[in-house]
Amino acid sequence: MACRLLVASRNVKKLNELRRILDEAGVAGIEIVGLDDVPPYAEAPETGATFAENALAKARDGAVATGLACVADDSGLEVDALNGMPGVLSARWSGGHGDDAANNALLLAQIADVPDERRGGRFVSTCALVVPGGEEIVVRGEWPGSIARTPVGDGGFGYDPLFIPAGGAVTAAQLTPAQKDAVSHRGRALAQLVPALAGLAG
Repeated sequence: MACRLLVASRNVKKLNELRRILDEAGVAGIEIVGLDDVPPYAEAPETGATFAENALAKARDGAVATGLACVADDSGLEVDALNGMPGVLSARWSGGHGDDAANNALLLAQIADVPDERRGGRFVSTCALVVPGGEEIVVRGEWPGSIARTPVGDGGFGYDPLFIPAGGAVTAAQLTPAQKDAVSHRGRALAQLVPALAGLAG
């Protein structure tokens, strides 16, 4: 019987990303479920000052509420010219939560006068795995790059249309899901959890 693993998200793309990573690593015996697949529970607001605090809080909540091992991530974009912001505020940078177009427009306006050579930044993902009554693991992945002047591409989500990975010529929104998994911040973080997840699968 497969071990059920809760991913504390309703984002189908995030669930599929972890499924692909486990498949690539040859890990079988894990059934990944999202928040829409379990009874509702009270989710604490994301008030942590760091990605790690938010990810760990979400994973603990999920594990306690469901009795399942739980993976949660908190991720965002750090822009050098904005002293590392939007950071933990990435999803609600423009005020509302998850308004990608408004967030992208505000970010572009804020760094409109910044020259190309100073438009560096990185996507950061911190992932936490909490096993009920057991271990807690926190890992961090970074994806360096720079910020484009206009959004390009219709893949991905969030700031992907503005993010040009280091050494690349296209934005994250122009990559295929498999290309993105291989290099992305979340892919890099989740890959570090594979040994622990393989252990859960027995």
